[in-house]
Amino acid sequence: MNPADAARLDAQVEATFDDSVKFLAELVKHPTDTPPGDNAAHAEMTARLLEARGFAVERHPVPAALVKSRGLAAVTNLIVRHRFGDGPVIALNAHGDVVPPGEGWSHPPYAAEIADGRMFGRGVAVSKSDFATYAFALEALKKLAAGGLPLAGTVELHFTYDEEVGGELGPGWILAQGLSKPDFAIGAGFSYAVITAHNGCLHLEVTVRGESAHAAVPETGVDALKASVDVMTALYALGEGFAARKSGVPGIGSPTINIGRIEGGINTNVVPDRVRFSLDRRMIPEEDPVAVEAQIRDTIAGALAAHPKAKVEIRRLLLARALKPLPGLPKLVEALQEEAARVFGARPPAQGVPLYTDARLYGEAGVPIALFGAGPRTILEANAKRPDENLVLEDLRRATKVVAGAVARLLSP
Repeated sequence: MNPADAARLDAQVEATFDDSVKFLAELVKHPTDTPPGDNAAHAEMTARLLEARGFAVERHPVPAALVKSRGLAAVTNLIVRHRFGDGPVIALNAHGDVVPPGEGWSHPPYAAEIADGRMFGRGVAVSKSDFATYAFALEALKKLAAGGLPLAGTVELHFTYDEEVGGELGPGWILAQGLSKPDFAIGAGFSYAVITAHNGCLHLEVTVRGESAHAAVPETGVDALKASVDVMTALYALGEGFAARKSGVPGIGSPTINIGRIEGGINTNVVPDRVRFSLDRRMIPEEDPVAVEAQIRDTIAGALAAHPKAKVEIRRLLLARALKPLPGLPKLVEALQEEAARVFGARPPAQGVPLYTDARLYGEAGVPIALFGAGPRTILEANAKRPDENLVLEDLRRATKVVAGAVARLLSP
């Protein structure tokens, strides 16, 4: 893309930037907490906002029974398509579902307050911001194409609502149903790196069953909590050795294990008859998910050997495979890096991140995908999934220019 076209594209992003901030604020002000995952109303609101800006929006509700089976209430995926001519199809994907806000906020989580150049709110960085990034990048491309900028191909917006539970009802469902067959994809990300790989993730729910008894005669029961403590101790001990194992992908680091939720027992004066906990095992790209799960199951069985009367049930909640680079990805990465260097003044690295996203589902479908969007250098800077999640609005402005420019490069005849 020549300097004159780049300048015109930047100018168009500037012309609509205030609108993009207002658009983002509306998305943040309407909660999409998952759980409960009742987000069809937010999808409809988003669709109407997009239609008001001249986009044709397809609404694709996921069948209710399938949604319920994943523990959600309602999921509607949105697809916007704009064809500029014959050429590659580029999908831009971001998710609108968020984790509940929790406590400790100094700004209301659903007010979209702006202070010192930052917007605060749950989901403002991960990843409602990139609804705005991608929509207004496409709007800028439409305006310039109408004015004579030659483009050949199609841009699609994929706005989904189930990333927090794995993405199978969002990108996974869109791709499995044949609703889209992109040649490239860009997924929600941050502005200071082009992400080409990420960890895999295994979620397991472990239920340890014992037998209740009066606390005055605990020996007449089977203490499920005591057995569970030994199991959890063994799992944490397993994780202590992970730090020595480093991924060869820059930015990813080591495997991790975390027990994030626990419940059980009947009353203070009763020997616990059941304890249930869930664990998160992050897998570096070099690991085999089958071997990882087998190791965890063996560790649990070994710990329970000291509690022969306790029983255990293990249920897999999620298996998200790692995102790995595919052939064809360098072309996409180069376009993003060149445009980021032009807009930010520095060429961002291509690297991995130690989390998982629904981008992996495009990769599993054979679609080269990189993550890039509005946000800081790390998820910690954004307070993602923490109190006072925030977005520097200047990053939104510049990321929109980068995405628009990169897509224009890829669609250049």
